[in-house]
Amino acid sequence: MKIRQAVKEDAREAARLLYDALHDIAHQLTGQESEEDAITVLEQYFQQEEGRLSYRQALTSEVEGNLAGLIVTYGGDEAKELDRPIIERLRNLKNDPSITLDKEADEDEFYIDTLSVSPSYNGQGIGSALIRAAEQRAKERGYDKIALAVVTDNKRAYSLYLRTGYEVDKDIIINRHVYFHMIKHL
Repeated sequence: MKIRQAVKEDAREAARLLYDALHDIAHQLTGQESEEDAITVLEQYFQQEEGRLSYRQALTSEVEGNLAGLIVTYGGDEAKELDRPIIERLRNLKNDPSITLDKEADEDEFYIDTLSVSPSYNGQGIGSALIRAAEQRAKERGYDKIALAVVTDNKRAYSLYLRTGYEVDKDIIINRHVYFHMIKHL
């Protein structure tokens, strides 16, 4: 297994991984109803130079040349700027200047926006390896805290985060669902 910075050419496989992790949030972020259309827009977001879901915010895990997993991270203090291209697209698409996105990350933390492992590679430590790589990236960028959000009924992910040292510090609402906001001091 090799962890590396994502590249634009990962977009097709990355979009599938993003969709699998984001579910209803993928539809919120893309403004699309169908899974196929949402994945197409996620692919476009991934190929962009800026934005929360840009390849520049992602690390990937490769196994024998295949994209096995993906983690998207950014500084909480960058969230507003990273959300701008998505919000602008949605406001234009829906002709609604009042559209906003829910606040997920606090300004003083490095944030794991999305973690996704292809079902073919579950149970091989890929998720844990990507989390460790994100924690290293956070330290390199000078953050002393890393955070993530997990929907309250995702027991598998919740237990992974507990095992890797994260603890719940509050509940947050994302797209009308309750999530545990979990933090780890680095």
